[in-house]
Amino acid sequence: MTEFSAPLRLRMDEGALLSNWRWLKRQGGDAACGAAIKADGYGLGAVEVMRRLLGAGCRDFFVSNWAEAAVLEPLVTEGVSLSVLHGVREEDLAVALASRARPVLCTEWQIARWRHAGGGPCDVMVDTGMNRLGLDWRGDVPARLAGLEIATLMSHLACADEDGPLSPAQLERFSALRGQVKAARYSLANSAGICMGADYAFDMTRPGIALYGGVPRREAAGHIRQVVVPEAQVLQRRRVRAGDTIGYNATYRAPKDMQIAVLNLGYADGYLRCFSGRGSMSAGGRHLPVVGRISMDLTAVDVSGLPDISEEDWLEVDYKLVDAAAASGLSQYELLTGLGARFDRVWR
Repeated sequence: MTEFSAPLRLRMDEGALLSNWRWLKRQGGDAACGAAIKADGYGLGAVEVMRRLLGAGCRDFFVSNWAEAAVLEPLVTEGVSLSVLHGVREEDLAVALASRARPVLCTEWQIARWRHAGGGPCDVMVDTGMNRLGLDWRGDVPARLAGLEIATLMSHLACADEDGPLSPAQLERFSALRGQVKAARYSLANSAGICMGADYAFDMTRPGIALYGGVPRREAAGHIRQVVVPEAQVLQRRRVRAGDTIGYNATYRAPKDMQIAVLNLGYADGYLRCFSGRGSMSAGGRHLPVVGRISMDLTAVDVSGLPDISEEDWLEVDYKLVDAAAASGLSQYELLTGLGARFDRVWR
């Protein structure tokens, strides 16, 4: 079968990924540092991310559901932990009982199901103020968990990326639970929580976005490195005359004669319409603004005065997550996980 290369690629930096994990680990002091690799490793490819982090010493990994866990289970060897954050549905039970991964039990129904099935070690999520998944911290949590073999008791911070009263309140609530519920380990901090200090680390931290180049709080700026650089190939270079319009709905009118490059990139790839007139590409350090409306598969950039850019050249998408979030109004999470399957993923 003939192999094809795509006109799009994600250039992914293994050194940056590992540097980010090591920095996050240092911030947690003696706590173990895990890795959230749900959503296919935030779009990078969970198998390849897990392999690289295993080589660096990471031993604790988190996915959202059992389909994600099944892909990664061959990498789960002795001393490696894989947890399924959404717990165990009735439909998952047979797979979960046979799996080397553990469910993170989130509801009383899940706890009852796991007990009735004779399930072994599990993790448990307690909600301490986010009102998403988990047992309510105000209930009789110790009684509800009696008899379970809990590997990790965890909660999740709701507002750790900003300063406010909720994170300290969640810390206080979770600290109280630590004294009431027996577990092998306790875990509270996500990427942003890690940046808030050692008090939030407990026995294990669970970074996600910061592993992949997202900057969750100001304390991480200058330490977290960009991991993913999208690149797109030029499909056509063309002259646009003064007064002509570019793209759907004629939202951009050329103020003078100009040259544009049309790229194999659009909102079907995750480069969304909100970058129209706001996004940019780079070539040899030169800034190339997006002109006209981004369409499903195509984006135009201004290459006037740059005769060396031609058909089939590769341009770098300006996609540093903090900057791209400011330009687009999207979160760093949306930007990263939205990069589509049509990109080749190339590690270096």
